[in-house]
Amino acid sequence: MKNSTIFRVVILGAFAIAAIIIVQTYWITKSLHLSEKEFHQKITLSLSNVAEELANLSDGELPAEDLIKRVDPNYYIVNVNNSFRAEILEFLLKKEFNETALNEDFEYGIYDCETNKMVSGKYVALSTQTETSKPLTEELKTDDDFVYYFGVRFPHQHYLMNSMALPIIFTALLFLAIIFFIYSISVILRQKRLSEMQKDFINNMTHEFKTPISTINISSNVLLRTPAIQQDKRLQQYAAIIKEQNNRLNKQVEKVLQFARIEKKDFKLKLESIDLNDLLQNIAYSVQLRVDEQKGAFSLNLCGDTVFVKADRLHLTNILHNLLDNAIKYSEDEVTIGLSCIKMNSTIKIIISDKGIGIPKEYQKKIFKKFFRIPTGNVHNVKGFGLGLFYVRNICRKHGWKLHLESEGQGTVFSIQIPIIKI
Repeated sequence: MKNSTIFRVVILGAFAIAAIIIVQTYWITKSLHLSEKEFHQKITLSLSNVAEELANLSDGELPAEDLIKRVDPNYYIVNVNNSFRAEILEFLLKKEFNETALNEDFEYGIYDCETNKMVSGKYVALSTQTETSKPLTEELKTDDDFVYYFGVRFPHQHYLMNSMALPIIFTALLFLAIIFFIYSISVILRQKRLSEMQKDFINNMTHEFKTPISTINISSNVLLRTPAIQQDKRLQQYAAIIKEQNNRLNKQVEKVLQFARIEKKDFKLKLESIDLNDLLQNIAYSVQLRVDEQKGAFSLNLCGDTVFVKADRLHLTNILHNLLDNAIKYSEDEVTIGLSCIKMNSTIKIIISDKGIGIPKEYQKKIFKKFFRIPTGNVHNVKGFGLGLFYVRNICRKHGWKLHLESEGQGTVFSIQIPIIKI
């Protein structure tokens, strides 16, 4: 993965997480505010009803203003200006809280209006079950010992906690997502460092191979030209094998170096005007020799007119050789290969066809990926690294050409569409 891609992923991910956090914070704050507002409205309504019932029982009047005063978020004072007993107050509070679905534990205190001291108080734990009590028929007494206002405090406020359960769960999930995102980015960065180390190692190793490969090539040529070796068929055969395998190794090293150059940002094509018919004839000559060795058939159909294209000669030659090599390697019994070009208005289409084993439809999009090879279990009759078609696709993309694949059952057809230039 490129540095720019990782940077975009980090920036977009951080932006998305920041946006989610802002929305989540706003949602939680709004939910908490609404829950507190609903809680306050229910408490106010319940306490107002309690005050009215106390006033009705004593034939008293409620104060016109400041009936209920909120001292703290969970503490209320009700000024009733009437005397009442503690058990009556407790009964009315329980009844009103149950009617408004406020199953909150509460503490109440009854205060002396002259001394401003609590003369009675109790902690009440409300259960979810409805309690049965006898109706209030007892007449209240008006004695100097009775008090005139009371306070109610809610020490736990389970109502707010219950209403915030869902936002809390989503917040926990959000933090898990943030942790997973950070972990994923760290894994990506670690894998990128390992990939860069592996790439540097392969590049250095392949460059180091160039010197001994060149030395072996020179030595094998000397051996093949030596009269004593030429007279001994067995030694001449061994020398030929050394040269052949050395050339094979050299091709693999060159291929790896080409991929390394393609993946660099500063990779540039050396474009020039190329006579396509001339290029195809040169390629066809070397391919014909290989096909003849396997007693196969090779057909070449050149363009009717002279056609020029703008391309990097080296890379165009390489990708055509890659496609033709694959056509030979993946032909089972009889090698039958075609190389042709068709002029289509302002473009030319180069077609490489074979009658080989074909490519299953489910793998046709994957074969252009680096190191991908069609699964065949533990047996690979055709050796390779899965780099050839990756190279072909990248060179076509770099030139801006269209690469197309067709394979229905047996046989495969690759086509490359290239713009024609006028000379």
